[in-house]
Amino acid sequence: MTTHLPPYMGMMFSLTMMAILAEILSKRQFSLTDITATHSHTSPTFKALTKIELPSILFFLGILMTIAAMESMGMIYGFGVQVQESMDVNLFVTLLGIASAIIDNVPIVAASMGMFQFELDHEIWHFIAYAAGTGGSMLIIGSAAGVVAMGMEKISFFWYLKRITLLAAIGYFSGISVFLVQLI
Repeated sequence: MTTHLPPYMGMMFSLTMMAILAEILSKRQFSLTDITATHSHTSPTFKALTKIELPSILFFLGILMTIAAMESMGMIYGFGVQVQESMDVNLFVTLLGIASAIIDNVPIVAASMGMFQFELDHEIWHFIAYAAGTGGSMLIIGSAAGVVAMGMEKISFFWYLKRITLLAAIGYFSGISVFLVQLI
């Protein structure tokens, strides 16, 4: 917030600082002019990168960069203005939650942050957080945790669809109802 840079720039800066700090603390001799593969196996940065799921991180980085690019062109704000002119914001947020079951909830929330110009503690932000977070659980592919669970626990999409989706949808719409009643 101090630098007014997009969030993905902060993430990349933090990762760079951690990599530099890890290299310094490991007291490894390295040269910027002589980069060879023989020394890369001793690097703490490269060792850490082998233990994380890099495709998922790059996926989220790419999505956040895409949304930041669309936001800088004014596309997301323009879409938000059109939505507010054509339908009730609460209905749109409810639809955002349903969309987050299909599209991951991280880009949904990132995009919605650029769509609306409400004050910081406005109830719409709480509503968006609830709708995207809970709505993403209606399908296993709607959240990063669900995708990880698919891989780790070998849960199939159709098993989740048959056994969990209806329960998650009931919980989602019950929560939406309670939230809308509280607004009245």
